[in-house]
Amino acid sequence: MLRRSAPLLVAALAVVGLAAVGWSAATARSTSAEIAVHFSHFGPAALTVRAGEAVTFVLRNQDPIDHEWIVGDEATHERHRTGTEPVHDQRPTEITLPALETRSTTVTFTTPGRYRYICHLPGHEAYGMVGVVTVVP
Repeated sequence: MLRRSAPLLVAALAVVGLAAVGWSAATARSTSAEIAVHFSHFGPAALTVRAGEAVTFVLRNQDPIDHEWIVGDEATHERHRTGTEPVHDQRPTEITLPALETRSTTVTFTTPGRYRYICHLPGHEAYGMVGVVTVVP
């Protein structure tokens, strides 16, 4: 009898283990969004995502020059306006976009609100390289 019930016991323990870490297939959500850079502008310039949902951003730089994609609150952007970081590859919300290349990053926004994405290379923000991610509950 123990042999036939062993697979059921293993399955039950797996379900309990998944519940213990707070993850289940029924509640896991993710999505993707493509943002193109063309003529030093982001397209689309506005996106809406849900809080707690993992979003994979596919960033396609179609321009023959480098850009960057920095998404965050106003304090993040103020730091980058006066910062000196030449390359971004350590944070999922700060990506360097080499000319004519594509990069992907996954971000989970936990707090509803509006978060701008901006290219802070000299003159790019003033030229209009700005977009917004609206995070809804």
